[in-house]
Amino acid sequence: MIEREITPHLRHRFSQYPIVTVTGPRQSGKTTLCRSTFPDLPYANLEAFDVREFAEADPRRFLAQFPDGAVLDEVQNVPFCPTCRSTSPRLLSYLQVVDEERRNGLFVLTGSEQLGLTNTISQSLAGRTALLRLLPFSLAERRLAGAPDGIEEVLYSGCYPRIHDEALDPTLALSEYCTTYVERDARRIGGISNVAAFRRFLRLCAGRVGQLVNLSNLGADAGVAHTTARGWLNVLEAMDVVFRLEPYHANIRKRLTKSPKLYFVDVGLASYLNGIQSPDQLITHPLRGPLFENAAVLEAVKHAYNQGRPPYLSFLRTAGGLECDLLHERGDGLVAIEIKSGATVNSAWFAGLRRIARTVPRVATTVLVYGGAERQVRGDCPAVPLGDFAPLLDSITKSPLPPVAVEDQSPPGVDL
Repeated sequence: MIEREITPHLRHRFSQYPIVTVTGPRQSGKTTLCRSTFPDLPYANLEAFDVREFAEADPRRFLAQFPDGAVLDEVQNVPFCPTCRSTSPRLLSYLQVVDEERRNGLFVLTGSEQLGLTNTISQSLAGRTALLRLLPFSLAERRLAGAPDGIEEVLYSGCYPRIHDEALDPTLALSEYCTTYVERDARRIGGISNVAAFRRFLRLCAGRVGQLVNLSNLGADAGVAHTTARGWLNVLEAMDVVFRLEPYHANIRKRLTKSPKLYFVDVGLASYLNGIQSPDQLITHPLRGPLFENAAVLEAVKHAYNQGRPPYLSFLRTAGGLECDLLHERGDGLVAIEIKSGATVNSAWFAGLRRIARTVPRVATTVLVYGGAERQVRGDCPAVPLGDFAPLLDSITKSPLPPVAVEDQSPPGVDL
């Protein structure tokens, strides 16, 4: 078992708040993280029927078992939503009083669904809880777990911890994940009854990684109304199956796209849903580029969450054809990031970055992430392999942005 990158931030927040809440997708390692970080805390799994029934029926007595705190796993299983029709008392309401003695470091809550959970916890436990998000392994964590780090292996097997901790067959494990968690939870929290259409919709989403979300086309191809497609996509995002990257918004003169781009929280799941059954298929697969982009974007998302902060990420696309795969926002400027799956650095890749640097006023530096194995520098722009992307983000986050040199000194904004 490896120590997760978020562990020191979890310990620090636990020392500052009476409650820490860790959310994230199923099988991302939340339970293992919390129990290994706080081995002396009692543990209660609210997915177990008898434990859940006790917590619902008599939350005061349930919490009285843990005068010095506990890890309460899968807390979303106990009714908590203000619109819930259940007459059961709400466990979170009773957790509000845990800081009466002004003690920090009492309860650790975990939850696998974001559909109302984060907002409700923020409202019910305002000022009493810190919120952290745990996603599947980063590439560095995956490597520490002994998984191969070749590009095709990463795209094929993804980053769910259990696959690598137990050396499972990715195709079989991801098939079971879809049946056991994705479809079951979608039916439960989304009220989805047409399972066949939902499966088709899920595969269509996987075939559109890295593309702009078009609900009308998605719904038409899945055989459902665009309103149904919107609802299903919201459910998948609430379950941390998919992630929508929002477009960059700034006060610039030309029209920007308003649609988000679609990615999967685990690239291995996207590969499985696209019918990929071995790493070798990804060498020439038509979706290799979008899947590589998916892996890079989620590596940036994980880097932010593993540092205990939200990701400030977006992309840029204009009607005039100007594109940037990823914009990483800092207080002192933007980092423009281009993502290419090719293994050989092509000088043409830097042309778009130079154009971005001279037309988007806040861009302070540029980065290229590519599918090769060596770190290079062209001019003042580093080109880094996928496995070195997170360390580069780490240095970017912790140090001032170096100014980027551009060849064309056109006034900002004229090329948009």
